[in-house]
Amino acid sequence: MAWDKQLWRIQQSGKFIIFVVYLSFFLDNMLLTVVVPIVPDMLYKLDYSGDALNNNYLHNFGKVRNCSGHSTEAEEAPTSRQHMVNENSEVGLLFASKAIVQLIMNPIIGPLTNRMGCSAPLFAGTLILILSSLMFAHGKTFAVLFAARSVQGVGSACISVAGMAMIADRYPDDKERSKIMGITMGGIAAGVLIGYPFGSVIYDFVGKTPPLLTVAALLFIDSALLLIFLRPHLEPERLLVGTSILKLMKDPYINVATGAICISTFAIAVLEPCLPLWLMESMDPPRWQLGTVFIPDSLGYLLGTNLFGFVTYKLGRWLTAMISMVVVGICALVIPYSSHILQLVIPHFGLGLGIGVVDASLMPLLAYLVDSRYVALYGSVYAIAQVAVCLAYSIGPLLGGYMVKRLGFPWVMRAIGIANLLYSPLCYFLKDTAALEENMVINLKSTDYLANKVAPKAEGRTAYSSFSNED
Repeated sequence: MAWDKQLWRIQQSGKFIIFVVYLSFFLDNMLLTVVVPIVPDMLYKLDYSGDALNNNYLHNFGKVRNCSGHSTEAEEAPTSRQHMVNENSEVGLLFASKAIVQLIMNPIIGPLTNRMGCSAPLFAGTLILILSSLMFAHGKTFAVLFAARSVQGVGSACISVAGMAMIADRYPDDKERSKIMGITMGGIAAGVLIGYPFGSVIYDFVGKTPPLLTVAALLFIDSALLLIFLRPHLEPERLLVGTSILKLMKDPYINVATGAICISTFAIAVLEPCLPLWLMESMDPPRWQLGTVFIPDSLGYLLGTNLFGFVTYKLGRWLTAMISMVVVGICALVIPYSSHILQLVIPHFGLGLGIGVVDASLMPLLAYLVDSRYVALYGSVYAIAQVAVCLAYSIGPLLGGYMVKRLGFPWVMRAIGIANLLYSPLCYFLKDTAALEENMVINLKSTDYLANKVAPKAEGRTAYSSFSNED
């Protein structure tokens, strides 16, 4: 009985919900980024494996650097540089596969989360990520790596939609929700922050298998915590039909907010596959630096989400989002002018900070829009938000890789910077959402439904406004 009582307390603890969502976000993004510095080098070597590698690679396709940065060949053939540029398309396709699959799955997972609750999709997503990490660890061909990245897209869709919906459900107060969402999105930044250098350094010194098996082990621990304490299950009381995802997609406020998320994310989506190859082509750094170059982005995003979640609520979400998109645009314009890897630190930090503040501003705003205009179930609206992110991560690597090959890396980054600057004024239209609070009317669900809840919370209400067509 004592164990059951303690288990019940943990299950009802808001801090535990924050922890498991944070951990799931962290591991999802750690797996996402740990392979970023590994895959380009792996694919480059796969193209020249076997006899071609043994006989021609050292002499015809460039210098081979050890972990200290000293070259084993005195001269680098021009063909190596050209091959690195051509490699963008293949690397971009591999990175984009995850986002494309997640793009397809998000509209499915969103409505399912509304109906079955958040715990089951969150647990299922963790199990799928374990499979993906093991495939990455043991994959030795492009086909297996491509499949691993695609499988990860399914798991990420479950975790990202269910995790955000769980936080929005648990914290109905808009002010508190902004703060908590900023904290949990810090898990995304922390995973990215650790994933890039961890994958780069361990791969350089040990190989690709150890970092990926480490991620798999952490995911196993996460799944055990979810299974023991959260006890994933279907929630029949969730059979209340929420607003359809198609109707939410027609909402102009939601479209402007998700558009801002997509455009700002596009910058980092292009940088991930293209920047390592551009650095190899223009600066020729040691391999371990290909991952550490992304540390400033991650630090900026971590600060943007954790420190600005509450600030954006105070200053106005539309204003902070608009200013942040301007910062992202300027930083994207500056990056191509860097001639040394240290010169990338400030623009990369600004890029991550801007994207983090955009997310911290607009993710809580999406839940607020659902509260004030539609049925207060959040799976579908966060499915739309993740569709916006996935559009950036699918189109970005594919289009970016192709455009880098045609126009060059500098012009691609300039185009991204200009796009952010041109879109930023549209955030002004989100200023009108402040007036929605005056029209919000809260209708609680039946007393029987509330009796099934230990602590009444946001998932037990239906919200409408005079702008809604739900009545």
